[in-house]
Amino acid sequence: MAIPVIDFSKLNGEERAKTMAQIANGCEEWGFFQLINHGIPEELLERVKKVASEFYKLEREENFKKSTSVKLLSDLAEKKDSEKQEYVDWEDVITLLDDNEWPEKTPGFRETMAEYRRELKKLAERMMEVMDENLGLPKGYIKKALNGGDGEGAFFGTKVSHYPPCPHPELVKGLRAHTDAGGVILLFQDDKVGGLQMLKDGQWIDVQPLPNAIVINTGDQIEVLSNGRYKSCWHRVLATPDGNRRSIASFYNPSFKATICPAPQLVEKQDQQVDDTYPKFVFGDYMSVYAEQKFLPKEPRFRAVRAM
Repeated sequence: MAIPVIDFSKLNGEERAKTMAQIANGCEEWGFFQLINHGIPEELLERVKKVASEFYKLEREENFKKSTSVKLLSDLAEKKDSEKQEYVDWEDVITLLDDNEWPEKTPGFRETMAEYRRELKKLAERMMEVMDENLGLPKGYIKKALNGGDGEGAFFGTKVSHYPPCPHPELVKGLRAHTDAGGVILLFQDDKVGGLQMLKDGQWIDVQPLPNAIVINTGDQIEVLSNGRYKSCWHRVLATPDGNRRSIASFYNPSFKATICPAPQLVEKQDQQVDDTYPKFVFGDYMSVYAEQKFLPKEPRFRAVRAM
């Protein structure tokens, strides 16, 4: 079983209805799908790969070798028992925002990643319009909900991660299983080195590497806004003995001040009991809960934020 691969360019032609249906299926039945012909220039994607790899070599690799993850795994391997490393991930990661400090030593990194982020944000907003249409919501509904109104208040972050070769992949995860807290996630993953898996019908399925595709997955806030039509999906990254897996994930998340609740058009019964539906909450409150419970089941997070 492979996750859906969708040709995004066909939204503009005779196969628009079929493509809309494929995206609806990807959102409703999977929570994960891959976009090809998504409109982001291949030349830009090739530059992103180049600067990301050079950045890791130049600015991150030596520090990772001295990291807590490496030390804990080495200690665990020496014990030679069945214990696993449950609380640390085999991952090197930085987060890029419009207003935080960016790496300076890698030539072309800042310019390339700023251009990439602009393109990804536009793609996220196009994807949200498709979701609006498929859900029967007014155009711009999801974007407005995530922005907390008509402005540009949404949080847009990009995680640049590497998962280096691991000497004991049986003892640690690259990234532990979780759902994403936010809205729409756009992932540019490694062309060759696999490891990302999603959970479907109780089975872990590989998200197959596909050169220059963008993987879309829906976060917890899309689940709430869609009143459960689009579920956020559990996923994880396996540590691997070979290859340094590159992963660049961009998150279009609500403003911390945004109020999130199911779209009224999608709440079928107005007399629906409170316990049967998703709560109304401020996203910043949800993130306070998520920070403590990221790797735990999501349903208690919704209950906790309802009680705030």
